[in-house]
Amino acid sequence: MRIAITGGTGFVGRHLARRLIADRHEVVAIGRRSRSRREPLPAGSTIIDAEITDVARLADAFRNCVAVAHCAGINRELGSQSYATVHVDGTRAVITAARLAGVQRLAILSFLRARPDGPTAYHRSKWTAEESIRGSGLTWTVLKAGVIHGRGDHMLDHLSHAFQTFPIFGLVGLRERPVRPVAVDDVARVLVAAVTGDPRLANRTLAVLGPDEMPLGEAVRRAARVTGRRPRFVRLPIAVHLVIAWLAERLMTTPLVSLSQVRILAEGITEPAPFADRLPDDLLPATPFSDAVIRAGLPDPGGFGLADLRWFSGTT
Repeated sequence: MRIAITGGTGFVGRHLARRLIADRHEVVAIGRRSRSRREPLPAGSTIIDAEITDVARLADAFRNCVAVAHCAGINRELGSQSYATVHVDGTRAVITAARLAGVQRLAILSFLRARPDGPTAYHRSKWTAEESIRGSGLTWTVLKAGVIHGRGDHMLDHLSHAFQTFPIFGLVGLRERPVRPVAVDDVARVLVAAVTGDPRLANRTLAVLGPDEMPLGEAVRRAARVTGRRPRFVRLPIAVHLVIAWLAERLMTTPLVSLSQVRILAEGITEPAPFADRLPDDLLPATPFSDAVIRAGLPDPGGFGLADLRWFSGTT
């Protein structure tokens, strides 16, 4: 099958592309110009530069594809890349382009807690994108995933760099919140089932969560232990983390933490909101958040440096 992936040069998109190619599918990976030249994909994939709102460009990319995995998204706003533009307008453009290209199936990777009354524009825009997919008239699947971890993620990548940079690490909020980290390979496996036509996933909204539930603080301490670092952990009020996130969004190319991520972590990430169906047993994520899995997902050792600041990276 020929399958297109929006956000194909991003974290989940790259893992999905590799799995599809390993299963002998042809992949069209759509990415922004700023990323697609530095994110190589295996042989068997075609990378196309396109803005997520460019219907004509997307329709050309989707031509002869039987399905689209819509993985494009952002976790902080920067310039023209707003939640409304990427999540809302971008999803509508993907749907229009899919119809023009004769695509049969469309799967979207959304967020576990996306909802119309969510605390941030991130939550609300993700919900609007879900609703657009459900009303598209195509065969659709909405996957509501929690915190996704693996090589190249934001979670382990940023935690590792933070542990090697700062002697003190602030935990979000004065109360502990639970998480169920899910491995990117497990998410990719479910996406493959959705775009290749597993009838059990057709026209359904499904929760994608890891097998291990734990306090957020335990997940962070576990990652620190695997990196071999021993920072001092302190609990900080959410208001303090929001200030840190505000500064990080303005100073860093990829923020240590974004405003939306602070709000996400502050409410816990173990239950879908609103309700979502359970995956079939054979597709349930089974990869534990173990030391071995964490170690495999860690980036090369190193802390944050000048290259992570927008002035020194050339990003404005």
